[in-house]
Amino acid sequence: MELRVLNYFLTVAREKSFSRAAEKLHLTQPTLSRQIMDLENEYGKQLLIREPRQINLTDDGLLLRRRAEEILSLVEKTEQELLHQEDIRGDIRIGAGESVNFGLVIQVAKALQNKYPNVHFHIVSGDGETIRYHLERGLIDFAYIYGKLDPNKYILLPVPSQDRWVVFMQKDDELAQKEQISPSDLWDKPLLLSRQTLSSGTHAEDLLKWLNKPLDELNIVGSYTLLYNATLMVHAGLGYAISFEGIVNTTGTNICTRPLNHTIYDQPYIAWKKNQIFSKSSQQFCQALQENFGAS
Repeated sequence: MELRVLNYFLTVAREKSFSRAAEKLHLTQPTLSRQIMDLENEYGKQLLIREPRQINLTDDGLLLRRRAEEILSLVEKTEQELLHQEDIRGDIRIGAGESVNFGLVIQVAKALQNKYPNVHFHIVSGDGETIRYHLERGLIDFAYIYGKLDPNKYILLPVPSQDRWVVFMQKDDELAQKEQISPSDLWDKPLLLSRQTLSSGTHAEDLLKWLNKPLDELNIVGSYTLLYNATLMVHAGLGYAISFEGIVNTTGTNICTRPLNHTIYDQPYIAWKKNQIFSKSSQQFCQALQENFGAS
């Protein structure tokens, strides 16, 4: 499997059209079609569903698209690192979940960019599951993350601030009249929890202990990966969202937050792979993080 052909396939998958993909790749349509057919024949798998109006992917095609995106992303990352190996320049990729305290990492990034203007930062946003996936496969250099990682594989550097759990609700809700929310207040209420909270063994262990009921005995009506979308659900009256304070500005909306009656904080970390071969720019950023946050 050649990288060139992988790029052809990925372009067809994105454009959903041989003609548009061929134009973008500066190829003739018959040449592009033949290359994709050769790829299908090589593995004995149908990758595309060729319909008159649009090209769709088979299950095998969807798998190849996901892997092709990872492979080509790593190739691009490696090329950039090799090209700029002698200089403090190039791209640094950070995966991050939602947290107001991620701003502390951005402050370190800004200070480094002030010193080295040709260092560029790229943020990959997502929940813990997504960020772990990218970190494990080398698609990002650093991860801003919660919960435990294998200490034999990763270095974890605590961020010098924590995130507090609160409940998001409508301002005219009965619970909004309370100064604090107790677990029993939520036992019969429709709840919106993050996908990561609903996963076993996650950073939300203390929150689940506070709720004092098994998940299957709670009225969980929905889940989310991004809190902003969860607040839209709260705004519409779908339920109460439990998440970190300060991520979404609720000023001027019908949404407010209330703290838990037993304050629960979660500790964020910056993580990277042990024995990872960093570019010079990533080495500088790693050193700056340790200087600002304290060596791990």
